[in-house]
Amino acid sequence: MSIENVRGYLKKSGYDTKIIELPQSSATVALAAEALHTDPDRIAKTLAFLVDEKPIVIVVAGMRKIDNAKYRHRFGTKAKMISPDQLPELVGHEMGGVCPFAVKPDVRIYLDESLKDYETVFPACGSSNSAIELKIPELETLAAPCEWIQVSKNSVEGN
Repeated sequence: MSIENVRGYLKKSGYDTKIIELPQSSATVALAAEALHTDPDRIAKTLAFLVDEKPIVIVVAGMRKIDNAKYRHRFGTKAKMISPDQLPELVGHEMGGVCPFAVKPDVRIYLDESLKDYETVFPACGSSNSAIELKIPELETLAAPCEWIQVSKNSVEGN
């Protein structure tokens, strides 16, 4: 089970006890924000893409959308999301629980600059009803991204 993999991963840093398991679904930004009583943009949504047939994940502020031009400029290709049925095999998590923790070894992790608009954010923890509240430096340490990038639109409205 993916949440158990995440729990084991976070235990190494002493964060496993901070996982929040919710009685309701947090599989979407809206559901997670409602369940956690927070601004939807503080949900750290993790999106999975294929770049040169290799999986990557990008963690972005909840209401932000990927800017196709910025994505193409950064990765040299059109954004191609991984299909839900391929997520467990390629990333290690099912849809609704995708997060930057305990992913498959060949998955490259990126954090989008949009996350820095918030002191704390809530990424999922491997299941459709889990999350953890982390300060941005904690997220950076625990996710161990290969780099920070700017591929989201400049605002929630997309300007």
